[in-house]
Amino acid sequence: MEYLLTTNGLTKQYGRHKAVNAVNLHIRQGDIYGLIGRNGAGKTTILKMISGLAAPTEGEFSLFGKGGKDAYEYMSRIGTLIEAPGIYPNMSAAENIKLKCLAMGVRKKETIEELLEMVGLEYAGKKKVKNFSLGMKQRLGIALALVGDPDLVVLDEPINGLDPQGIAEVRETLQKLNKERNITFIISSHILEELSKMATNYGIIHDGVLLQEMTREELLEKCSERIELKTDDTAKACTVLDGMGIKKYKVVDADTVQIFEHLSESGDITMTLAEHGIKTIGITVKNEALEEYYLNLTGGAANV
Repeated sequence: MEYLLTTNGLTKQYGRHKAVNAVNLHIRQGDIYGLIGRNGAGKTTILKMISGLAAPTEGEFSLFGKGGKDAYEYMSRIGTLIEAPGIYPNMSAAENIKLKCLAMGVRKKETIEELLEMVGLEYAGKKKVKNFSLGMKQRLGIALALVGDPDLVVLDEPINGLDPQGIAEVRETLQKLNKERNITFIISSHILEELSKMATNYGIIHDGVLLQEMTREELLEKCSERIELKTDDTAKACTVLDGMGIKKYKVVDADTVQIFEHLSESGDITMTLAEHGIKTIGITVKNEALEEYYLNLTGGAANV
């Protein structure tokens, strides 16, 4: 499988402290990749390294199939919004974008209007930014990151501090750009519940270590309501489940099967297994919320 961006053992060390420790990311063209972790987990440091704003202590990354020093030749194809947007409050949105265009050598006149329309600010182009809501400022920051027509856009906590309307506006903007222009996004956040509404893939980071990568479907499956069956013979148990007309199940390990249908029939399942000589060690119905799954994985309280 070809990836737009991969990292190999990416590490950043400050003195004796490893802020990022041997991280291996895998991001495909067209992904909205959510980098999840509490404050201080190492998310911003990772984003700075892959954007060329900080040098790794160890490891490397590949962009568009090019690794090592060759990857840095493709930095112009990355747009970034890391920490606060670099905007001038006494200037209009259009003037802010014009300045960024001049700095990057973009001379196409239509660019400013196109970018304002992309992020839903076409009617606020002449309004001074100091009068913008936080959500509007974030969308302007995204527009600035889009100057130069990048293939990959890196956003650090773009929904942090926003009210529900502002979060919805940013979410809709990113989904629209991803769908209509096939722009790949890497978005860091400590709010899994919100990121789950737009991300297609996830990387969960804790204390500088990447704990897990998964697709949206895999995450939802882990958090969906299910029967968790522990038995002494999963192979035979699966044969019995098939005979009962149960098709939506997954063998997790040597003694565990997760069942995603017939959730009210755990007693019938146990009885039928017993009739076939299969011992049930345990059977429970689980329904884990996204935040609960994250907390169980990281083994601590959320820093939100």
